[in-house]
Amino acid sequence: MNILIAGIGNIFFGDDAFGCEVAAQLMRRPLPEGVRVIDFGIRSYDLAYAMMNGPDVTIFIDATPRGQPPGTIYLLEPDKNILDSNFGEVVNAHSMNPVRVLQLIHSLGGQPGRLYLVGCEPAILETEEGAMGLSEKVQAAVAPAIEMIETLIREISEGAGNPVASGSET
Repeated sequence: MNILIAGIGNIFFGDDAFGCEVAAQLMRRPLPEGVRVIDFGIRSYDLAYAMMNGPDVTIFIDATPRGQPPGTIYLLEPDKNILDSNFGEVVNAHSMNPVRVLQLIHSLGGQPGRLYLVGCEPAILETEEGAMGLSEKVQAAVAPAIEMIETLIREISEGAGNPVASGSET
């Protein structure tokens, strides 16, 4: 099983750096063979081309506003039907939008493998003056997100079928 774990975010936009922080910590941990962790930051094209190389599973890690309390973490399986929606601007070199990345892959003739998103409800995102560092509640969600990802990797590797999309609060 070939698994790509993709940290997504902008370190200059506060909690948007959640995916980058989780990826950085995961890179320091022992992971099973076939699992790659890359902090893509805002590099949409790099992520698209990494996914074109055929991982069986891609796990996005990203700040994901869904209206819950800051620090809430989610495990979601995105609907691949989003690939058929209006393309508009496919990618932007200065930001990362996973939907646009998937649309770019589709436009290049590729098909992503199974997709998961480990997201965290942000408290602080883009501000005019910029903000480096995670808020306290989002920083506290990093360790539970890592545990969620490690559990997901085990379930995928053991062929446990379809891990249930869920949300949990930290």
